[in-house]
Amino acid sequence: MVAAALVATAAGAQGAVRTERPAPGPVPGHAPLDTSLRTSAADAHPARMTLPAPTGPHQVGTASLHLVDHRRHDPWVTGQAHRELMVSVRYPAQEDAGRYPLAPQMLPGEAAGFDALNSFSKYVPQGKVDWGATRTHAHQGAPVARHRGRLPVVLYSPGAGDPRSLGSTLCDELASRGYVVVSIDHTYEAAGVEFPDGRVARSVMPAEMERAEKAGRMTELLKKVSGVRVADTRFVLDELTKVGRSSPLPAGLRGALDLKAIGMFGQSAGGFTAAQTMHDDRRIKAAVNMDGVMGYTQRDDDPSNPSTVGLDGVDRPLLLMGKEGDTHHTVASWGAVWGHSSGWHRDLTLGRSTHASYTDAESLIPQIARRLDLRRKEVIKMIGSIDPGRAVAAQRAYVPAFFDRWLRGRDSGLFDGPSDRYPEVRFVR
Repeated sequence: MVAAALVATAAGAQGAVRTERPAPGPVPGHAPLDTSLRTSAADAHPARMTLPAPTGPHQVGTASLHLVDHRRHDPWVTGQAHRELMVSVRYPAQEDAGRYPLAPQMLPGEAAGFDALNSFSKYVPQGKVDWGATRTHAHQGAPVARHRGRLPVVLYSPGAGDPRSLGSTLCDELASRGYVVVSIDHTYEAAGVEFPDGRVARSVMPAEMERAEKAGRMTELLKKVSGVRVADTRFVLDELTKVGRSSPLPAGLRGALDLKAIGMFGQSAGGFTAAQTMHDDRRIKAAVNMDGVMGYTQRDDDPSNPSTVGLDGVDRPLLLMGKEGDTHHTVASWGAVWGHSSGWHRDLTLGRSTHASYTDAESLIPQIARRLDLRRKEVIKMIGSIDPGRAVAAQRAYVPAFFDRWLRGRDSGLFDGPSDRYPEVRFVR
């Protein structure tokens, strides 16, 4: 599913060239940073969407962090001295958080990049959706809620080519339930990453895919993508452990994180990243993989080129959540992790779902479909035939319940077996 997402990204790039004047290419030896992406190519009345509000007891606050890893040269571009990342931190906020503005799901440069390069381009034409108009339910700069003890932490990694903001619904939900949630953009893989000074780092994945396919080195590219993602995540973990003035966190969160209660989740390549990082780094105590292959292969049923998490498994809790048809019996890398893991593990299927059902697309695509008059079969191709509200409700039940159990010691019993409240969720034995 990592390779499939990269292929979709490359296809989206080819489609974009046909419908919009190509952006100037990067200067050899320099990073492809382009402020022209700050201007959307959308038409005069593009579709606008909303996201479902979180259900937890807290208001949600958020802050964006620009992090620079001075120990690493950027692995994707030559001449880039250091690896730069953008991350979002969500947290439970005080009751008066409504005085602070709601954060956009995507900044202008990120929205323009996503409009030009996304996996929905086969059905959603470029320029027809105002991706930058959607607001999250997180209030920018709102004060941190008063709390007893320290707050558990959950990291989020998006799918290949996707922005960190495409998981906003679950990130807002977890923050509303008392978690500090840190979502990571993987620079030069995501369609567009906008920095505070206005620079926009565009994805290099279409060119990387083309070179890898011509050279027969796709396995090597997939290994590099995974390795960069894990290194990004471990660097972010290092930043979270800093104290005092060296901490990049907002003042109200410094010293407030429970660094012994850190979990991670992600969709597609982000799910692989979560599991692989837990394998590599003992600081991750529990992980959720949402429909992400955990090997370096272009076919789900291909057992060749396994990852180390596949070869070794994990000794801490791992939750697999698959689309219809994806289980540890059908996805070879899942079977490998399942068979080698000594820690608690479960495999759940979200019935009638697709790969993108584990992203905000489950809420956004139906709204886009109504505005653009898309056919039902096109919508099903993108997000499955499951009722979108039920898909979101199931994810907002099982993902927080998993972290509650393993980071907070609060067992709801939801993982003991199938629940009448969520008949869409099947337990795979």
